[in-house]
Amino acid sequence: MSDVLRVEKITFWEGVAMIIGTNIGAGILGVSYAARQAGYMPLLFWLVVVGVITTVTMLYVAEATLRTRQHEQLSGLAQRYVGGFGSWLMFASVTVNALGALIAYMSGSGDLMHSLFGIDKRIGSILFFIPAALILALGLKALGRSEKWITSLMVLMLLVLVGATLFFPTTDFRRLLDGSWLYMVPVFNLVVFIYCAQYIVPEIARGLSHTPKQLPKAIVTGMFCTFALIALVPLSVISLNGLDNVSQVATVNWGNALGSWAFFMANGFALFAMLTSYWGIGGSFLTNIADRFSLKVDDNLKVRSLTVVVVALPPLVLAYSGMVGFVDALYFAGVFSGVVLSIVPYLIIKGARDKGNRTPEWTCAPWMTHPAIYTLIFLLYSASAVYAVLAKLDLLPPGW
Repeated sequence: MSDVLRVEKITFWEGVAMIIGTNIGAGILGVSYAARQAGYMPLLFWLVVVGVITTVTMLYVAEATLRTRQHEQLSGLAQRYVGGFGSWLMFASVTVNALGALIAYMSGSGDLMHSLFGIDKRIGSILFFIPAALILALGLKALGRSEKWITSLMVLMLLVLVGATLFFPTTDFRRLLDGSWLYMVPVFNLVVFIYCAQYIVPEIARGLSHTPKQLPKAIVTGMFCTFALIALVPLSVISLNGLDNVSQVATVNWGNALGSWAFFMANGFALFAMLTSYWGIGGSFLTNIADRFSLKVDDNLKVRSLTVVVVALPPLVLAYSGMVGFVDALYFAGVFSGVVLSIVPYLIIKGARDKGNRTPEWTCAPWMTHPAIYTLIFLLYSASAVYAVLAKLDLLPPGW
């Protein structure tokens, strides 16, 4: 692969914000409902386990980028260290996951804009589309700064909601012990799909190439902050109303219990969460396209504009196309691309240790690349894929 991406410096905290913003999509508001049968403790267990193994796969990619002189994305790293088939497999994984997520955000943004302002859903999606696509067009530096400011605002909004909940008269922390561990499997599958920032590690590595030792620190810090934020929402919602009164979207619980201000703040949080996740996933998709097809998106405005159109326009169109079959196809493809993401990073780091063209400033701890750890990662992601397919085909036991 040619080195088509130039260095654009970001700060440590901008890198952290990119990880948090990408992970924290609107799905965070549905975590409590997904855990309504299992309860909070099994959810917390899986948040820790999946958070750790996801961080490990991200650190695989981090070490590989530090062993590579060129600034390459996942598909480029796979080409260099795994081969052509691995590269196309990784590019397909990035593409399918990005399309699925961006379609969901375009559709969900329209729903939220309608709930907040009463405007037509299509107009709402277009209004969301404008800043979403604009930041992608402006490049990595603008993306990092935007992620930092909007993520900071999201954290502030969430802390206000959580703080108000914790001091509310009906809040009872004993409710956090309710539920059954028998229903922990469905919770695991949701958590696997929440942690989705693996794709943007090469982008953060490119932005932090002037201080490469900060890269693993940014990943660990971003993932820990993600864990804390995701854990706080169900803690608040479940302790506020109990498992029997958890709604599909946390905004309803907060609005009913705390008042209309909480409804508007929580929906505003969800809108920002979609925006930051859109930037992270869309930005990664854009640079993977550039890397895979050797496009000079950082040096040629016309090329970058056309690439942004390729990334941003199809999800907007498909969100309102009524092509249910296409969306279902994306779902199944996305499930298996998750398995790809559990396999290829390990092969990338092994290849980078054999064929890397620079000395890394940091390497993974020996336990991270132990065969037992890799086997565990592969088995968990594979189990998640099997569960997702069975769930889509309605072949699971009742309650699962």
